[in-house]
Amino acid sequence: MNGEPGPISLAPPPGEVEPGSGVRIVVEYCEPCGFEATYLELASAVKEQYPGIEIESRLGGTGAFEIEINGQLVFSKLENGGFPYEKDLIEAIRRASNGEPLEKITNSRPPCVIL
Repeated sequence: MNGEPGPISLAPPPGEVEPGSGVRIVVEYCEPCGFEATYLELASAVKEQYPGIEIESRLGGTGAFEIEINGQLVFSKLENGGFPYEKDLIEAIRRASNGEPLEKITNSRPPCVIL
């Protein structure tokens, strides 16, 4: 060794994985209903917290906004009548990342506000 520093690695330390890696989310939404903007907003918030996560979107039926994590349905607008809160989805992703069992998100915000 000559005492000079070697190259600096920006990769995570060995054994450490990027948050969210190994977690796959599928969001199925109704495009004619105007739910694409909600999907994009939610996907952006998730990616900010979990850059390594895989998010796929699919066009769904009328009124649909369904979210699966690793193949398990965790939220259904058709059942709840609203959209999920970001914090609830982020918590479900955290649980999936840690290998914890997932529970269905039943808390939802209204789809629209009438002024």
